[in-house]
Amino acid sequence: MTELLDLTLDELLTTTRTVRKRLDFDRSVPRELIQTCINIALQAPNGSNRQRWNWIVIDDCQTINQIAEYYRAGYEIEREMMAEEAGTEGIKVNSKPLSDSVQYLIREMQNVPVMVIPTIAGRAEDWDVMRQASLWGSVLPPTWNFMLALRARGLGSAWTTVHLRKEQEVAELLGIPYTQCTQAGLFPVAYTKGTDFKTGPRCEVEEVIHWNQW
Repeated sequence: MTELLDLTLDELLTTTRTVRKRLDFDRSVPRELIQTCINIALQAPNGSNRQRWNWIVIDDCQTINQIAEYYRAGYEIEREMMAEEAGTEGIKVNSKPLSDSVQYLIREMQNVPVMVIPTIAGRAEDWDVMRQASLWGSVLPPTWNFMLALRARGLGSAWTTVHLRKEQEVAELLGIPYTQCTQAGLFPVAYTKGTDFKTGPRCEVEEVIHWNQW
């Protein structure tokens, strides 16, 4: 069994990072370990404790390859949409290249040992803001629990969403009932190269807290 890292609770919460370039593609991840992390994820609070989630775990190489292609296609759609929106608004498209880590994952997604897609019952676009908040509030806490559980065991992931530009195609590939479920994201999972992650740069807390009024 994988041993837990020697982290305090605050260290776990503040050093669970998005991991891309430090994912170890050469090391396999046991199914039992993924199951353990998802079991921990399921302890998160969710709306009315209805537990309307399902977790798709992909470790078949051919299927991972296909999803990686949808991931890249989704990124291209998103990039083109952003460029079009910038042009429509008369704003110069940002020419700054994507960070090295984002580009790396786009190139290497097919090499991850495991992918995980959390889903929640219902279609977000069919509901008003209150019910959407309830839907996301029932799937995001367990998903974050999952990432924390990975970190505590020396694994990492990245919360990616561009594959959702091809959500229906991915649903058909995996047998997810598209009209009944919403995919929350795509999570490449692997052991990390080293475990010495640090806190990330953030704004000062005083800049974002509003006491009693905005």
